[in-house]
Amino acid sequence: MSDFKLTYATMFNPPEELHARFDAALTKVKAGLGSEHAMIINGKDVRAKEKFEDRSPVNVDWLLAVMQKGNEEHAQEALAAARKAFPGWSRTPWQERVRLLRKAAALIEERLFDLSAVMALEVGKNRMESLGDVQETADLISYACDQMEANHGYIVEMGKDPLVGYEARNVSVLKPYGVWLVVSPFNFPFALTGGPTGAALVTGNTVVIKPATDTAWIVRLLVDCFRDAGLPDGVINFVTGPGRTLGQALVTCAVDGVTFTGSFDVGAKIFRDFSNCNWVRPILLELGGKNAVIVSRHADLERAALGIVRSAFGLQGQKCSAASRVFIEDPIYDDLTDRLKSLTGKLAIGDPTDRSVYLGPVINEGAYKEFQEYCQEIAAGGGQFLTG
Repeated sequence: MSDFKLTYATMFNPPEELHARFDAALTKVKAGLGSEHAMIINGKDVRAKEKFEDRSPVNVDWLLAVMQKGNEEHAQEALAAARKAFPGWSRTPWQERVRLLRKAAALIEERLFDLSAVMALEVGKNRMESLGDVQETADLISYACDQMEANHGYIVEMGKDPLVGYEARNVSVLKPYGVWLVVSPFNFPFALTGGPTGAALVTGNTVVIKPATDTAWIVRLLVDCFRDAGLPDGVINFVTGPGRTLGQALVTCAVDGVTFTGSFDVGAKIFRDFSNCNWVRPILLELGGKNAVIVSRHADLERAALGIVRSAFGLQGQKCSAASRVFIEDPIYDDLTDRLKSLTGKLAIGDPTDRSVYLGPVINEGAYKEFQEYCQEIAAGGGQFLTG
């Protein structure tokens, strides 16, 4: 960016330069659609016998990329590569790890518009949400680096015990766990892959990444940023394929820690599977929720309505942070619902790469059918649709 910092705040009044650069990147990206992309294991491009097509939810006639349908063997190879690279990477001075991770973050920012164009086409996010996802990833990686520096590599001298006649010194030392597995979702494929990956890497762990099948291409481009930054072979590995085969093969006691974002059922199974290992392993599970907004009679209704609409319908509601329920105090119920209906009716629906469009498509046909089923269930239960 030339003269402003892209944040979620500045995105609400972006300069014209932002739109011009996004449109130019979109034209460039569309000209190269349909290429085949490999997995990355031990620093090398790896192709599987079987492939799968990555098509855009905006228009399923658009073939975005051809990706690899990895299997159990590829999972084992990726884990083995990460395990082999761990001793050297964990002993690399933390200052050098910070340097390489900052370089990766800088590459993400350099490629911001190209990556955001891919994001919009593959995920169905509008251009502002796509830009935010990519920029947030660079910020998350930079934050992890900041914390390493602020804490001197997490070797921190603590207070002395007040023991008469003795000098007791305490030092807190953070040590790498080992091989870390990152299983990321479709809705924030950059931030929820790059954030945990950057934190794991800068603290000396090696990583295996398994993205959602619907968003495998954009995650491959993220891994390219890490690899192009100069990380040694095997430190970061990238495999693609079905969760029921490749994903399940990765959830093994050969992994020392895991970050998973996705459904409750899959997350709960990962938790159970790891409980059978011979020691406790850290597991970070983010499984969504049913977020409620509470609006009292004292609220600023104009701001409340705007916040609810943005939260409920951002990324078509397909995110854990989306407002799912609204509790409204009786005296303001009619006023607020009228405002919500009016604002919702003004949302433009269509191709999310168009600057005027706020609502794009849901991620795939399965999600579309789920929305249909929810609508039928609500209607059958006596619910009333105010708009839409």
